[in-house]
Amino acid sequence: MKKYDAIIIGAGQAGVPLAKKLAGAGMKTVIIERALVGGTCINYGCTPTKTMVASARMAYLAKNGKAMGIPVSKYKVDIKAIMKRKDKIVAQFHDSAERHLKKTENLDLVFGDASFTGVKTVSVTLNKGGKQEFTADHIFINTGGRTAIPDIEGITAVNYLTSTTILDLKEIPKHLVIIGASYIALEYGQMFRRFGSKVTILDRSLRFLSREDEDIAACLQEILEGEGITIHTNAKALAVKKSKQISIKAVINDKLKTLQCSHVLLAAGRVPNTDTLNLPVAGVKKDEKGYITVNEKLETSASGIYALGDVKGGPAFTHIAYNDHIVIAKNLLRKAGVTTKERPVPYCVFTDPELGRVGMTEQEARAAGHDIQIATLPMKYVARAIETGDTRGMMKAVLDTKTEQILGVAIIGTEGGEMMSVLQMAMAGGVTHRALREMVFAHPTYSESINNLFMALDKI
Repeated sequence: MKKYDAIIIGAGQAGVPLAKKLAGAGMKTVIIERALVGGTCINYGCTPTKTMVASARMAYLAKNGKAMGIPVSKYKVDIKAIMKRKDKIVAQFHDSAERHLKKTENLDLVFGDASFTGVKTVSVTLNKGGKQEFTADHIFINTGGRTAIPDIEGITAVNYLTSTTILDLKEIPKHLVIIGASYIALEYGQMFRRFGSKVTILDRSLRFLSREDEDIAACLQEILEGEGITIHTNAKALAVKKSKQISIKAVINDKLKTLQCSHVLLAAGRVPNTDTLNLPVAGVKKDEKGYITVNEKLETSASGIYALGDVKGGPAFTHIAYNDHIVIAKNLLRKAGVTTKERPVPYCVFTDPELGRVGMTEQEARAAGHDIQIATLPMKYVARAIETGDTRGMMKAVLDTKTEQILGVAIIGTEGGEMMSVLQMAMAGGVTHRALREMVFAHPTYSESINNLFMALDKI
């Protein structure tokens, strides 16, 4: 039994920086990882997908170059070259993260599968063989999640794709059917459409992107369908069968239909990696979906055991996992009393153009009883968008009528996430929409359009 001050299970985007901070503060720390340092983000999520999204955008620009005076008569999508570039960048990020962990004093990196054997004891089945026991007063769980496999008849008999396995494709699908309309589903759908695939998305919800306001959802749906993607809402896959092609039996708007395709991607949600941790023996409680329950300081039901990132449920974003480690580090090392209550949850959907959002939607603000004003601006009225040749999308802000504070923002457009971030900083600083309307921004920039977004509300 090896004794440490801190055990971190999972080397994801919360576990890695937390390990460094704890070790740097003098705590003898071990971080246990069963696969690859960096977690989903570096190895299977943000880094590889955004790298491939960039390749897909190059294909889109080549296809549409004529409108900009640069006609491209012929181009080819080289999926092997795309994957090679992706692999190189992922390896660069992963190797750097692992190298810095190994260089950190007071920190041990162990590869293996961890599970609790007691309240403060963990057993690791080592990847290199054998087992090792560890104990510590502080234990941090950062094991993330994985693709949920829906209960569809015959699904296990076909070679379905997940957001992980699709990264290893050696060919471009002729027809990719995506079961689910998650944000990652939209990114992959547009990506492979631009690579040359026929793409169909089956969305179980009655309304596309039901968490977004209707006008924002409709705007993004129009963009995706404008590129030739078929989106079916109120669609439930019932059965999958493989012969020469894959047949999918589905109910779409209460009508039974059969779709034929070459590949199926499952993107209807994720489940937490908690099933092998043996949490009950440690006194750590889970909810009905398997997520670890935590309080506002990320403490579990067991004293001295914490959960960070996707494994605890809530917004499944890398930046939230990273902020989780800040909350814990401040509280543990500086007794700061920081909580996750009311922290902002910005996010971007990296379609092209991208969707950036933070704060309340219009429907959320109305439900909360706010007296609101709505400011909208189509991107076709943004000078920078006109000049660069892509006027798809819109800007939207939800405003408190009395205080003139910004309650929420959603922007679909080129650099939409960057513009959203500007407005997020305004929200954090209490800057009113009137002040932004009169602020001097550099011309011509996308952020300058913030002036115009609030111009209609100007009462001077």
